[in-house]
Amino acid sequence: MEIQNIIPYAKSEREVDLLVTNARLINVFSGTIEPRAIAIAQGHVVGFGEYPAQEVLDLEGRFVAPGLIDAHVHIESSMVGVSEYARAVLPHGVTTVVTDFHEIANVMGTRGIRLMREGMEATPFNLYCMLPSCVPATLLETSGAEIQAEDLKDLMKEEWVKGLGEMMNFPGVIHGEPDVLVKISMTRAHGKRIDGHAPGLSGKDLAAYIAAGIASDHECTTKAEAEEKLNQGMYIMIREGSTARNLEELLTIVTPANACRCMFVTDDRHPADLIAEGGVDHCVRKAIRMGLDTICAIQMATINPARYFPLPKIGGIAPGYRADLVVLEDLNEFKISQVFQAGRLVAEEGTILPRVIEEKKTEAENTVHLPKLSAERFRIKAEAGRAKVIELVPRQIITKKGSYEVKTHDGLAVADPQRDILKIAVVERHKGTGNIGLGFVKGFGLKEGAIASSVAHDSHNIIVVGTEDEAMALAVQGIAEMHGGLIAVKDGKTAASLPLPIGGLMSDLSIEKVSKSLTRLHQKVKEMGCALEEPFMTLSFLALPVIPELKITDQGLVDVTRFEIVPLFGEF
Repeated sequence: MEIQNIIPYAKSEREVDLLVTNARLINVFSGTIEPRAIAIAQGHVVGFGEYPAQEVLDLEGRFVAPGLIDAHVHIESSMVGVSEYARAVLPHGVTTVVTDFHEIANVMGTRGIRLMREGMEATPFNLYCMLPSCVPATLLETSGAEIQAEDLKDLMKEEWVKGLGEMMNFPGVIHGEPDVLVKISMTRAHGKRIDGHAPGLSGKDLAAYIAAGIASDHECTTKAEAEEKLNQGMYIMIREGSTARNLEELLTIVTPANACRCMFVTDDRHPADLIAEGGVDHCVRKAIRMGLDTICAIQMATINPARYFPLPKIGGIAPGYRADLVVLEDLNEFKISQVFQAGRLVAEEGTILPRVIEEKKTEAENTVHLPKLSAERFRIKAEAGRAKVIELVPRQIITKKGSYEVKTHDGLAVADPQRDILKIAVVERHKGTGNIGLGFVKGFGLKEGAIASSVAHDSHNIIVVGTEDEAMALAVQGIAEMHGGLIAVKDGKTAASLPLPIGGLMSDLSIEKVSKSLTRLHQKVKEMGCALEEPFMTLSFLALPVIPELKITDQGLVDVTRFEIVPLFGEF
């Protein structure tokens, strides 16, 4: 809203659009709760107190907080497009997100970013973007696209772009790789933020990373790691996603002195969790239950991220600020009754209101390109010595490096469900290279069949884990026939599936239908012996070669501690 449109409200008795009375306003600037009447016009707060109004809403003493901000999220991980994602999180009070579209960018390049942006004008949702910094994430995998600094130049100028997304290539920063430095310099020249992604980075390497201009990190998993980064000037994004759940560990670092440099993020969150628990509102509730001061928890989901990026006139309730409001029945339980976006009521009692979001179908193109594969392509020739095995870490996306004697049969190394050592493979699906990386994984618990996904961070090739080669081949073929998606194969046939035809990452269905299909998939996988809460999200991160310690790509097994492809058999 232009300043000339605000001034008349201070000088005359001009009617405002909405006057919210008898509210207990949570003032994130002062850290206090104040009885207020809030005057709203043209989507913004114009003042406090009595104003003539076209409409009056009496809150009868209920609390009002600013709309919540998710400071780092990959919308694609919800398996739906932007509009459906907004429909899911708006009832939970999330009115603003800062997203990094590097999932779709790894498949479709900058065209994917533009695709996700289309139609947002019709959605009552504040969407900001951090441009993907690492497409591909490393040279240890094959992605569907490559984005250089030149490709981001025009996008970086756009107002909705707030900077450069998570800089996963921290070795490239530390060692001064030219393209990495050009991206960083371009972002700094525009006065915009650079988000970090440096799990476990410490000491002089961390100092070099920060000195380059990296401002935040969302990959901390321990208190010590978060404290070191915080003490050296980084902002800490405390993550609570569907798989990576770090809030309980990291909340212990938050003090009244440093809370202003901490914020909540979800990063990757599946549909069922978004619907049942929400997004950063879940973080706020959990933090309050753990004993964090209620107003401090709200600040970490509102004004803190707004100041970090910055997001002008968002994150607080004050004159000139966008009227994004969350009405609370209960402050300590953070129970939301109403949500306003730009002064408009968009959700009530956990439900999006009719006609708030226009229906918009995203055109899907087939991004899965691979020939039919036989079971022979998944065979592993047995070799002398122990095999390197990816070991899952419960409720985390980091893994451990295991070393085991594997089961053999007729000269082949095979899965051993009795010891929970399964075969895993990543099949390149973008360029028809024929690459298949083969390995072993421990922690899934599958007793039969196979599961596969075209969601495999960050290059999103097809990843499959199974008890036998035939089931793995059938699962990969099923993914190809759906043009992307998730699948469970049992007894030589598909037990359950979820097509994701948009980039192999997202569905064109409603988030409720996606959630229902995903729940059915999880049930089938559980029946096959897997006890993981999020088997497909866990699977998807096993292809991410920037998260320690051992991962797998279409090029083979990756020792992330050394950033190199390593042989399957032999010592580390």
